[in-house]
Amino acid sequence: MVTTKTDSFIWNEKAECGSRKELEKLQLKRLKTMLTTVYEKVPFYRSRFDEAGVKPESIDSLKALSSLPFTKKTDLREHYPFGLFAEPLENVRRLHASSGTKGKPTVVGYTENDLETWKEVCARSLACAGAKPKDIIHNAYGYGLFTGGLGMHYGAEKLGATVVPASGGRTQQQILLLQDFGARVLLSTPSYALNIFHVMEENSIARDSIKLEIGIFGAEPWTEELRSQIEKALKISALDIYGLSEVMGPGVSMECLEGRSGLHVWEDYFLPEIIDSETGAVLDEGEEGELVFTTLLKEAIPVIRYRTGDISRLYKEPCKCGRTMLRMERVKARLDDMLIIRGVNLFPSEIEKCLLSIAELSPHYQLVVDRVKALDVLEVHVETVSTMSEERLTDIHGNIKRTLKDSLGLTAAIKLVEPGVIPRSEGKAVRVVDRRNSSQTGDKK
Repeated sequence: MVTTKTDSFIWNEKAECGSRKELEKLQLKRLKTMLTTVYEKVPFYRSRFDEAGVKPESIDSLKALSSLPFTKKTDLREHYPFGLFAEPLENVRRLHASSGTKGKPTVVGYTENDLETWKEVCARSLACAGAKPKDIIHNAYGYGLFTGGLGMHYGAEKLGATVVPASGGRTQQQILLLQDFGARVLLSTPSYALNIFHVMEENSIARDSIKLEIGIFGAEPWTEELRSQIEKALKISALDIYGLSEVMGPGVSMECLEGRSGLHVWEDYFLPEIIDSETGAVLDEGEEGELVFTTLLKEAIPVIRYRTGDISRLYKEPCKCGRTMLRMERVKARLDDMLIIRGVNLFPSEIEKCLLSIAELSPHYQLVVDRVKALDVLEVHVETVSTMSEERLTDIHGNIKRTLKDSLGLTAAIKLVEPGVIPRSEGKAVRVVDRRNSSQTGDKK
């Protein structure tokens, strides 16, 4: 990590550093208004509230929120495209959507006020990470229907920064722009940041030829071990940003440069809970579970108790940066990403942590899941940092198997490959290749 000055400023000090008592009064006021709005304007919520025997006026405390039903991603897909909108389309200024790789895409909309809210939380997030007005910010998040690129773009402009809208891909050109424009802040997925470094390395481009000091990375789960690899490679401070399109997009929470321990949730706009993913029960502060959000000011498509599928925990401990809004732990994994291999439940991030504990391995890996004689099997493909002798490869192979077995109780086939073999990502990294449902596979003998 470079020695980055931490004299960052707070974008909205009154909101970010106020008393929790006043914040909770504001949250309750906004929550009551939001519940009345969705009950009156969204038939889906009116029906769900009636089924639960709950009226908006009965919610007289933040804790009473737990009496309301959850919203799930499947609800958005079943009401595709505009069935959960609370505003007519003539009041909607922008539409975004997911890729729809697992069915119909989830569609979200933004009114003029929603776009202003989004700019605000993204500007807060950038300042929280140490970005400043007049900085040059290189935005390598994808533009288009994906919310990452445009959300951060307008937040950076609201901050007063100069934005380079690089989007994804064309990595050599991006490096040229980093050299010539002198960006201080990089926005991208963590895997793409590593890709930038490796292209520089392959082309003998000196790190000193770029001026990056801060990287703001999101859109995929990543570990502390990967953070260390990125900071060492690019000589930057690597910070985590969190968001999801169903709630707003990027800017729901942000790790601060001073604390680097948990992400500040912008609670005046997003009301968080942690629940037991199996029972739905609300968990106490500090307990690990599934992250749930209720939007407090979203107009076009508000969501009530939206189950994110992300595993985290919440805590209210004071932060050295001075912000009083609670923090969420870096997302450990997504429930959708959980693999079950012969009775062992595991997340790709847990395997990543084990792999990166071995110095000879690079952060580039893929988990290939297949089915052999009706049993699920896992093969871990991982690059070494350099070409090695067969004897050394045998030693590392055994080390990986022992580490996975001791840490996760996992037995997996290991395939060590030379540097550059694992496909590089220009967006979200493809960590899991699941061949179990492939028409080319079927049960193998």
